[in-house]
Amino acid sequence: MARSRGVAELVEGLLGTPVAATAPVAGGDTCVATRVRLGDGRSALVKTRSGAPEDFFASEARGLRWLAEPDVVPVAEVLAVERDCLVVAWVEPGRPTPEAAAALGRGLARLHASGADRFGAERDGFVGSLPLPHRPAPTWPEFYAARRVLPYLRLAVDRGHVEPRDAQAVEGVVRRVAELAGPPEPPARLHGDLWSGNLVWGAEQAHLVDPAAHGGHRETDLAMLALFGAPHLERLVAAYDEERPLADGWQDRQPLHQLFPVLAHAAMFGGGYGARAGQLARRL
Repeated sequence: MARSRGVAELVEGLLGTPVAATAPVAGGDTCVATRVRLGDGRSALVKTRSGAPEDFFASEARGLRWLAEPDVVPVAEVLAVERDCLVVAWVEPGRPTPEAAAALGRGLARLHASGADRFGAERDGFVGSLPLPHRPAPTWPEFYAARRVLPYLRLAVDRGHVEPRDAQAVEGVVRRVAELAGPPEPPARLHGDLWSGNLVWGAEQAHLVDPAAHGGHRETDLAMLALFGAPHLERLVAAYDEERPLADGWQDRQPLHQLFPVLAHAAMFGGGYGARAGQLARRL
């Protein structure tokens, strides 16, 4: 296990560089995060999870590398990965500014435009601690219904986290998803879990971390940012729309794209997320 071997020993073995110091990093429900200062002056973030599923960190590393391929938006650099840990280059936190938000909006537009070869991905992944199916589907409405909304609705219902009335409202949306989805668009290269906690604002720009990367609908990433809020969101979206205009009615479709993350939260945490899913469904 990564923790029993010690983070310093683990990183030294993976990177072949001595570790000068370690310090815990707050945040995250699934993994333990540690900052390490290396003997060569660099710093890195180490994420560990004892008993992690076999592909847990490898999936995250694949997603980060795939998002970095087009070189249009800053993405956490993968330094090493193994079964129980992921090591990425440290990003020194800064304060989000309107200028950085606008740059992120333009970068996201270019990232999405760089595209994907399918709705889905070659291999499944994870969202939080839950498995995330990526098996491709011919269209985005089919993918979204079968790989996003329905699996997490069923799981949340099985766990008693969604009331029947709210489940029925979500099922009604699934039956109409093709008509609600708006104009067809080609698969976009998505972060896939883009809430503000998965943005690290550096000194001058924001970096993407912790993706659930796949080919999907570009409105999904923007709806996720709006769901939980993000600094200077209006400036970010305006810059995105300038770079690559959004289809008419995108604001009205946000509740559709927000159903999946709310249902995933309902499955994981319960609380009021099941009722919130019902509220979103009834807005469509």
